[in-house]
Amino acid sequence: MSDPAPTSATLLRANGVPRRARIAVTAAYAAQGLGYAVVVTSLPAFKLQQGIDDTVVSIIILGVCLTAALGSVVANAVAVRRGSRTALALGLGIQAAAFLAILAGAPFPLFAAAFALYGIGLGCVDAASAMQGVLVQRAYGRSLLGGLFAAYTAAAMAGALLASWVAASALPVSFVIAVALIVAIGVAFAGARLFAPEIPIDQALAPAERTKLPRAGIWAFGLVILAAFVVDSGVSTWSTVYLHDHVGAAGWAAPLGYAAYQFVILVSRLATDRLLPLAGRRRMITIAVIVSVIGCLVVAILPLPAAAVAGFALAGVAVGVLVPVTFGAAGELDPAHSDQIIARVNIFNYAGAVLGAVVIGLLADWPGLGPAFVLPAIALAAVLLVVPRFRTTASAAARGAGPDDAASDPRR
Repeated sequence: MSDPAPTSATLLRANGVPRRARIAVTAAYAAQGLGYAVVVTSLPAFKLQQGIDDTVVSIIILGVCLTAALGSVVANAVAVRRGSRTALALGLGIQAAAFLAILAGAPFPLFAAAFALYGIGLGCVDAASAMQGVLVQRAYGRSLLGGLFAAYTAAAMAGALLASWVAASALPVSFVIAVALIVAIGVAFAGARLFAPEIPIDQALAPAERTKLPRAGIWAFGLVILAAFVVDSGVSTWSTVYLHDHVGAAGWAAPLGYAAYQFVILVSRLATDRLLPLAGRRRMITIAVIVSVIGCLVVAILPLPAAAVAGFALAGVAVGVLVPVTFGAAGELDPAHSDQIIARVNIFNYAGAVLGAVVIGLLADWPGLGPAFVLPAIALAAVLLVVPRFRTTASAAARGAGPDDAASDPRR
């Protein structure tokens, strides 16, 4: 009997580089979180700098969402041919180019084009970092995605607090953009060598096998990701604007709603890897959804700075749990196609971003930016219909077990 074909997880273990790859992938998650936080918390400054209003901001965010979906497609195409390591380094490089264009202080048409380019990099990194996270998790044989996404969140908090400090110090917004640029370039160059190696799908599978994807599972998990990012993009894009322009928070205090939201996401994600084997996916998702629905309704009903900050914080529970748990479950649907599956599930991220950022922004005039947060509450409540699709615990394939182990697992 011939030996089974090598997989990317066995390649990682054979090369003895899971720890190095884990550190590098963690850095990529952090770079993504820092860059995104810097961009969204700088929106009030960009509004003044470019002389635009909330409607124009909504249109720019829509463009970012559309180009980010394109970026996820790019990540899939590159990963299939060259591996997700190459796709991740490419995405970070594209983001760095966008930050450089924003720093140039161009007139509005070029400024908008820079945001479109940033969207491509954003989508490429979102998809490729999740591919890499699932790969490293499989090599370790235990849940790691919560910790990886926690690195994203910790860096996003740092970015929000940095933006707050820059606003309080009357420094130009270009300062925080320059920090994001330097981080993106550094991680891209280092990661090109240190990200997890894998066998590209083009080499691992016959052409007829590459299109055999679990489409029902992709749609189910994609809808969960959509709901999570309705919340995430809504809070990320509009929490600072809402606190500053609609409930009268001071300039230095306005980014704190986003910081509180990210802090709760951080705690949730740090706990996810530990709680998942004990509580199971279904119970964790159900509890997280209920708590965050309450948080969104608090923002919608109580137009007070303290209530808004508390509501944004509670909204972070679902995002903290749903995103790593869902991407982990998606990677288990068919480990041989995990890069392709994750790229497709990730596209739902940007449909959620359109609803969470653009639609909420368009509702700012009526019924108001606060009441518009009923929308993410409804999206989260719909997740409860999909909870039965989740396995209670991780499969043998996700834990890095071999084919014989998987076949003997009674849960399969």
